[in-house]
Amino acid sequence: MIKKSNLVTEISQIAETRSMRPFFIIWTGQAISIFGSEIVQFALIWYLTVQSRSAMVLTLATLVQILPRTVLGPFVGVWIDRWNRRYLMQAADALTASVTIMLAVLFYLGLVQIWHIYVLLFAAALGQTMHASAFSASTTLMVSTDQLTRIGGLNQVLAGATAILAPPAGALLIETLPIQNILTIDVATAIIAVTSLFFVQVPQPERSTTEKQASTWQDVKSSFKYVWTWRGLAIVTGISMMLNFMLVPAFALLSLIVFEYFKGGALQLGWMETAFGIGMLAGGALLGAWGGFEKRINTMIVGTGLLGLMMAVIGTAPADRIFLAIGAMFLVGVGLSFGNGAGQALLQVLIVPDMQGRVFATLRALRSLMAPLGLALAGPFTEVFGMQSWMLGAGIGITIMIAVMPFISDVADIEEKKHP
Repeated sequence: MIKKSNLVTEISQIAETRSMRPFFIIWTGQAISIFGSEIVQFALIWYLTVQSRSAMVLTLATLVQILPRTVLGPFVGVWIDRWNRRYLMQAADALTASVTIMLAVLFYLGLVQIWHIYVLLFAAALGQTMHASAFSASTTLMVSTDQLTRIGGLNQVLAGATAILAPPAGALLIETLPIQNILTIDVATAIIAVTSLFFVQVPQPERSTTEKQASTWQDVKSSFKYVWTWRGLAIVTGISMMLNFMLVPAFALLSLIVFEYFKGGALQLGWMETAFGIGMLAGGALLGAWGGFEKRINTMIVGTGLLGLMMAVIGTAPADRIFLAIGAMFLVGVGLSFGNGAGQALLQVLIVPDMQGRVFATLRALRSLMAPLGLALAGPFTEVFGMQSWMLGAGIGITIMIAVMPFISDVADIEEKKHP
């Protein structure tokens, strides 16, 4: 187990490597905003669960969050490489806050419909796509290369801490406050994120004269070509697409698995998500202190393999043994921290800075592309074969795919076989 003092020491060492003040100002503002957004999302998803008791409604809620990344993501990436990244991040947070205010008013007036919630989720996903891609691309210019995996671990610590605190906070607030009051939390934390960006300069990558003269569509095509012509990256992207095909529906249906299969309520869902968050926190802390294997791809493989195995455990847990599922969710969080933290650092090291905005957004779009297909199948599939069937199938499928990756040379040696 990583002691808190060790983690603080690692963060201090990272900060000393380069002037990290601008990075941590942005990171802190975004951390606060993410926490507020997660509380609101928990409340909205539980509202949809209780009001509809429908897998289809929850599936559509996840689908509308995927569409911005899939359809608009490549164009967002072009904007990130062309425009001022600080202004884009501020615009992204302002968009989310504005739509949240409108939804809060509708709840207050008693006029809210399910499709209104879908609009908010769509806008929030668009804002998150803009902010995440811009911040990821900017991180490479603000952080030393040898510290990127540790920064990835730190980001997973943030995700884990948020997952630990947001569900119980959301569950408590649902019982004590009207939902329109809960929505104002997201507005307040978004304002903090926007304000923090006024105090820093976000570096911009240098672009050649040819790139400056290229049209938006030419820039979009260049990002797809960049991925397609790099065999190792293309294979990893294809595997990631299949992972999303299985993972997104599994997590989208988690609240119904708790509600319908394990016969739990908001408290039990909170336990599941808190266990997941503690796992992410532990995995991120370990990754931040250790730095992962010498080959970042190996860290990603180990983490994702653990995730797949534990999803299979959740899929086979008896209905009266929810504690088994809670324990497995902890290890799912550990595995996801390793996979995401090492994977993002790998891309930040390999992809040239002036292409990162486009390529990061394109990769997110490609990964998201398969998710709607999975969501379209998951609802009817679980109606026929049972609520846990998709979780079990996804766990088995992920484990098999990850087991094959070390035997593909273009993947195993991706850090040596860089873009041609």
